[in-house]
Amino acid sequence: MHQECELSIITINYNGLADTCALMETIPFNDEALEVIVVDNASTKDEASILEQRYPQVKVIRSHKNLGFAGGNNLGIQAARGKYLFFINNDTVFENFNIRPLIARLESAKQIGMVCPKIRFAWGNHPIQYAGYTPLTPITMRNCSIGFGEDDHGQYDIPHPTPYAHGAAMLVKREAIEKAGMMPECYFLYYEELDWSMMIRRAGYDIWYDPQCTIYHKESQATGQNSPLRTYYITRNRLLFNHRNNKGINLLLSFLYLTAVVAPKDILKYLFQLRPDLAKAVAKGIVHFIKL
Repeated sequence: MHQECELSIITINYNGLADTCALMETIPFNDEALEVIVVDNASTKDEASILEQRYPQVKVIRSHKNLGFAGGNNLGIQAARGKYLFFINNDTVFENFNIRPLIARLESAKQIGMVCPKIRFAWGNHPIQYAGYTPLTPITMRNCSIGFGEDDHGQYDIPHPTPYAHGAAMLVKREAIEKAGMMPECYFLYYEELDWSMMIRRAGYDIWYDPQCTIYHKESQATGQNSPLRTYYITRNRLLFNHRNNKGINLLLSFLYLTAVVAPKDILKYLFQLRPDLAKAVAKGIVHFIKL
């Protein structure tokens, strides 16, 4: 396929017009090496038309069905012309638009297929959200975001490899996508970028964190932490991720741990908190995973 531009920026809009517009205002549309794609994931109102009118330079794709995080981004991939594809959440902003160091990182070695910037929260004094990840433990399926919640004093200003990308901002070589495949759509919400990171690593590529670029994420300190939707997908998708990426005895032990230890503990905790809706979401997540 003929590459007509260097960089495609892809973001998903779902009933988030104000956030998407705020992001657009921090992107320089005068750069000819750049194209911007917004996938409107079946917003309730026709936000796609508003975006097209306000930003005629942007390629807006209106999906009439909510395809989830992966499905929406995959629509963007199919429309993208860039050699490099930058996936960014619509509730983020650039303070200085500086993706060049991320491109340089990808170009520095053939085996680097994916790179993430430093991610800081947009509120308060901008504490760190992501400076790379620690590996997931094979049984508990848990890991940590390096630097999470810390004030940024430059303590994570050295680029380094990381096992997983962060879904809020990730730059990927087109060739890595062609080799590894597009984002897995079986998750709908949560865990897609972890699974995609595994796919890209299995295809022979490394993933890096490079703090020479920083983005600011508006995600609140308590973004839907207590929503049944989030509880359901986290429960179901943790099991699904385990099923797709663990093997042998670890697969079995992790499944037993997640269903016999974590789930009952969560259900009891939610019942104690008088949140039967969340307890029900945990049970539903397990049942739907088994049906899968």
